Amino acid sequence: MSTATMTSKGQITIPAVVRAGLGVETGDRVEFVLVEPGRYELVAATQSVTALKGLVRKRVSAVTISAMNAAIVAHGAKAR
Repeated sequence: MSTATMTSKGQITIPAVVRAGLGVETGDRVEFVLVEPGRYELVAATQSVTALKGLVRKRVSAVTISAMNAAIVAHGAKAR
Protein backbone atom coordinates (compact mmCIF):
# COMPACT_ATOMS: atom_id res chain seq x y z
CA MET A 1 0.00 0.00 0.00
CA SER A 2 1.30 3.44 -0.90
CA THR A 3 0.69 6.50 1.26
CA ALA A 4 1.07 10.26 0.86
CA THR A 5 1.01 13.21 3.25
CA MET A 6 -1.09 16.31 2.64
CA THR A 7 0.60 19.71 2.89
CA SER A 8 -0.93 22.73 4.60
CA LYS A 9 -2.06 23.87 1.13
CA GLY A 10 -4.05 20.65 0.58
CA GLN A 11 -1.56 19.17 -1.87
CA ILE A 12 -0.22 15.63 -2.02
CA THR A 13 2.45 13.95 -4.11
CA ILE A 14 1.17 10.78 -5.73
CA PRO A 15 3.76 8.03 -5.14
CA ALA A 16 5.76 6.97 -8.22
CA VAL A 17 4.40 3.41 -8.15
CA VAL A 18 0.81 4.75 -8.21
CA ARG A 19 1.59 7.21 -11.04
CA ALA A 20 3.11 4.38 -13.05
CA GLY A 21 0.09 2.15 -12.40
CA LEU A 22 -2.29 4.89 -13.55
CA GLY A 23 -0.09 5.80 -16.51
CA VAL A 24 -0.08 9.49 -15.60
CA GLU A 25 2.75 11.92 -16.13
CA THR A 26 3.44 15.59 -15.45
CA GLY A 27 0.53 17.74 -16.67
CA ASP A 28 -1.97 14.86 -16.88
CA ARG A 29 -5.33 15.18 -15.15
CA VAL A 30 -6.87 12.82 -12.63
CA GLU A 31 -10.43 12.60 -11.35
CA PHE A 32 -11.64 11.78 -7.86
CA VAL A 33 -14.77 9.63 -8.10
CA LEU A 34 -16.97 9.15 -5.01
CA VAL A 35 -17.41 5.39 -4.53
CA GLU A 36 -19.27 5.59 -1.21
CA PRO A 37 -19.36 8.14 1.62
CA GLY A 38 -15.79 8.68 2.80
CA ARG A 39 -14.25 6.67 -0.04
CA TYR A 40 -12.97 8.01 -3.36
CA GLU A 41 -11.34 6.40 -6.37
CA LEU A 42 -8.50 8.12 -8.23
CA VAL A 43 -8.93 7.74 -12.00
CA ALA A 44 -6.62 8.91 -14.77
CA ALA A 45 -8.47 11.34 -17.04
CA THR A 46 -5.89 11.27 -19.80
CA GLN A 47 -7.47 9.05 -22.43
CA SER A 48 -8.21 10.68 -25.74
CA VAL A 49 -11.54 10.46 -27.51
CA THR A 50 -10.07 7.88 -29.88
CA ALA A 51 -9.85 5.46 -26.93
CA LEU A 52 -13.66 5.27 -27.02
CA LYS A 53 -13.64 3.80 -30.54
CA GLY A 54 -15.52 0.50 -30.64
CA LEU A 55 -17.24 1.07 -27.30
CA VAL A 56 -20.67 1.32 -28.94
CA ARG A 57 -21.63 -1.16 -31.62
CA LYS A 58 -23.02 -0.01 -34.95
CA ARG A 59 -26.66 -0.77 -35.71
CA VAL A 60 -27.24 -3.64 -38.09
CA SER A 61 -29.71 -1.60 -40.10
CA ALA A 62 -30.25 2.13 -40.44
CA VAL A 63 -33.25 3.75 -38.78
CA THR A 64 -35.49 5.70 -41.14
CA ILE A 65 -36.78 9.19 -40.43
CA SER A 66 -40.36 7.91 -40.43
CA ALA A 67 -39.45 5.25 -37.84
CA MET A 68 -37.83 7.94 -35.65
CA ASN A 69 -40.90 10.17 -35.95
CA ALA A 70 -43.19 7.24 -35.06
CA ALA A 71 -41.10 6.48 -31.96
CA ILE A 72 -41.21 10.13 -30.90
CA VAL A 73 -45.00 10.25 -31.27
CA ALA A 74 -45.44 6.94 -29.39
CA HIS A 75 -43.22 7.92 -26.48
CA GLY A 76 -44.53 11.49 -26.41
CA ALA A 77 -48.06 10.19 -25.98
CA LYS A 78 -46.97 8.08 -22.99
CA ALA A 79 -45.40 11.12 -21.29
CA ARG A 80 -48.70 12.99 -21.12
